[in-house]
Amino acid sequence: MLNIVRSWIDRYFSDEQAVVLSVLLVIGFAVILMWGDILAPVIASLIIAFILQGPVNMLTERSVPRVISVLLVFGAFLSMIFALFFAVLPKAYSQLESLLNDFPRILSVLRRHAEDLQTQLPGMFRGDEITIAYEQLSEGSAEIVQWVLSNSLASLPVVVTALIYLVVVPMLVFFMLKDRDVILSGVSKALPKNRRLITQVSSEMNQQFANYLRGKAVEILVVGICTYAGFFAFGLNYAALLSILVGLSVVIPYIGAVVVTIPVVIIALFQFGLTNEFYYVLGIYMLIQALDGNVLVPLLFSEVVNLHPILIIVAVLFFGGVWGFWGVFFAIPLATLIKAVITAWPRVDRHALAIENR
Repeated sequence: MLNIVRSWIDRYFSDEQAVVLSVLLVIGFAVILMWGDILAPVIASLIIAFILQGPVNMLTERSVPRVISVLLVFGAFLSMIFALFFAVLPKAYSQLESLLNDFPRILSVLRRHAEDLQTQLPGMFRGDEITIAYEQLSEGSAEIVQWVLSNSLASLPVVVTALIYLVVVPMLVFFMLKDRDVILSGVSKALPKNRRLITQVSSEMNQQFANYLRGKAVEILVVGICTYAGFFAFGLNYAALLSILVGLSVVIPYIGAVVVTIPVVIIALFQFGLTNEFYYVLGIYMLIQALDGNVLVPLLFSEVVNLHPILIIVAVLFFGGVWGFWGVFFAIPLATLIKAVITAWPRVDRHALAIENR
């Protein structure tokens, strides 16, 4: 047994750079796991700066001075932040309050449709199943409403956290963009001089992370805006709230689209019933989902390393369970990182190693 373990270590960890890379990865994951909540503003700022670096590079390539490029991109970013906090979120929050007030009526409508379905298909349900399900949903919805109200935007901790992000994150983003070269130089000095393997993995992942983050940001905006325009055109209630949910659902591949379809169908059914408007809303929603999956995603993520859907779902479940929302958001890049490390990891040929040990 010891010989097997020693042979495995000699094969995969005989290279000094492999040991250094593994230590850095372990330290990085441990820091995020233990102090992720404290460092959340820094991590968020780093992500945003990474996304904004693309537009800055585009402007500098067109002979715009870097300082001016940073100021222009940062100004556009601030405008979006203020629009989000003072226009989009208040409207979505007011619609959430309205939705919570309408929740008992929504359950009653769903119960009526279920009873009609039972009349049409008597063999599908037993007589008391709908009543029991309605009572369970009513009890569960009361708990959900109470939880949402106790953790609403009006509560003090949420307000304080929002203010911290609103002030600290833009400042960190600005300095990360402005002093990018200085920061990278300092990080480079802290790393070992012989870092061929680290450079190989980081150069591959830099492009992958950039494509994924910027593409995902664009996808969220495009899907959210198109969904709001479609729902608003048909007069669907809670259009802003639902469009935010649909936009954020693209963060979770496959699973997000399925989950967010449920509230869209329920609210459309509650408002329109089984009328033409109900099918129109579902049709425009399905059209947006189809265009996102078959046009927008291939266009934005053509250069991202392809992963099997099973690996993506496993990565979402694993990293989401470890780091919550950010784990879900970074599931694909982290899975790609692991794949890049495995691909680039130096291996010693067993036959050559056996000859050397003789």
